[in-house]
Amino acid sequence: MTHNVLHIRAVSHEMPAFIAMLQARGMASRSLRELTGDDLRGRSAILIEAHIDQRAMLAHRAALRTHLDAGGTLVFNGHLVYPLFDELDPYRVAEGRGVRDLIVERVHAHPVFDGVSCEDLSFRRGVAGFYGRGANPAPSGAVVLHRLRQDGSPLDWVWRRPGGGQIFMHGGNSCWMYVGDQTSAARIAPQLLDWIEAGAPAMAHAPEA
Repeated sequence: MTHNVLHIRAVSHEMPAFIAMLQARGMASRSLRELTGDDLRGRSAILIEAHIDQRAMLAHRAALRTHLDAGGTLVFNGHLVYPLFDELDPYRVAEGRGVRDLIVERVHAHPVFDGVSCEDLSFRRGVAGFYGRGANPAPSGAVVLHRLRQDGSPLDWVWRRPGGGQIFMHGGNSCWMYVGDQTSAARIAPQLLDWIEAGAPAMAHAPEA
């Protein structure tokens, strides 16, 4: 049910257009500053902004694990630098910083990115690097959706945890930041919410890269 979805937003990075989209679907949005343990219980999906205070989020680390162990979906954006998840390694910066090093390529299709051009991910307003400049390493068994073409950094991946639950990872600025853009990337936000409303179905199998 959509009201079981929780979006946790960073204190200093409000995105009114995305919050309005959540509210229109009956999904909750809470500032990390206001977050309580009760807010995290019984959720089907939890969405976390890229610029969240990860140190403060450590207070909710056990609740996030309980959410996943119960079969919930977690959408995480940003550079993972604090040990919020036992199984995941911290963010790694891409090897190169030039334009060629920041070109995004699709590895596997996913409903969230249906109709989204990699050109619109690689460049925003003519500038490369908005989508990702490195990656949170993908664990064994994860399905990589996008990577940096040059060094293979896995920008987006989906992982069905052996212990239960699913993590949808984007190692850059919040993937719904494009909600107001006049490009195909604007499809990401509504399609992400469509996917969650559909129960965040797992991929039928983990195809070879």
